[in-house]
Amino acid sequence: MGKDSDEFVRSIARGFSIVEALGKPPGRHTLTEAAELADLNRATARRILATLVALKYCSADGRYFSLRPRALGLGLSYLNALPYWGYAQRALEDLRNEIGESCALAVLDEQEIVYALRLPARRILSSNLGIGSRLPAHLVSLGRVLLAALSAEQRASYLGSVKLQAVTPRTVVDAMRLGAILREVEQEGYAWIDGELDPAICGIAVPLRDQAGTVVAAISVNTISGTISEAGARRKFLIPLRKTAQDIRSQMLSSR
Repeated sequence: MGKDSDEFVRSIARGFSIVEALGKPPGRHTLTEAAELADLNRATARRILATLVALKYCSADGRYFSLRPRALGLGLSYLNALPYWGYAQRALEDLRNEIGESCALAVLDEQEIVYALRLPARRILSSNLGIGSRLPAHLVSLGRVLLAALSAEQRASYLGSVKLQAVTPRTVVDAMRLGAILREVEQEGYAWIDGELDPAICGIAVPLRDQAGTVVAAISVNTISGTISEAGARRKFLIPLRKTAQDIRSQMLSSR
């Protein structure tokens, strides 16, 4: 359904755009700032903000507006609806404790991944990434696993529209090369990336499948670049990663 459809409710779309605007740093915004971030006029933004205040999703402090804790429920509704999320938390904690490295789970949202879980290890470099954080899918191992799971038509559409910009000297910026990498990921069943988003970080990821065998998410292990090669990561992490993915899937199957 497109935005021009008779079934498209513009007021709801505008409301979500204001919620997203208020969720951007520094965490509170004036009416003018919120309107600009949401690409709305001031009058529309004012009505939406008044509604959000009345519904207790937003608070007003003088000229500033900020989200209230109730807004957190919007994101948690998605996470709680995922049939594997509860199992994945425990499984990733066990994996992190076993291997001593950062572990994460993410889903694909158009051209980005969204973290549904991230459990950092103490020895890895600090990061501001957490649940809800987004990254370009092609720059991280989680994203490449998810992109590799797309249909041939979806993958071709993605490769034809994505903007590949160099973030580090190692970043893949050629669509044909990326396409070849994704085909290899599909065949091998895992993705490895070293220093393409952050020169100090490397990672390996595998798919998470649902009861029907469809890839619904990906899980990864990340560590410090230069401490391990792809071959070393395969030997050390691939079996525990795949076992964790299978354990989560088994829990989904047993809960039906």
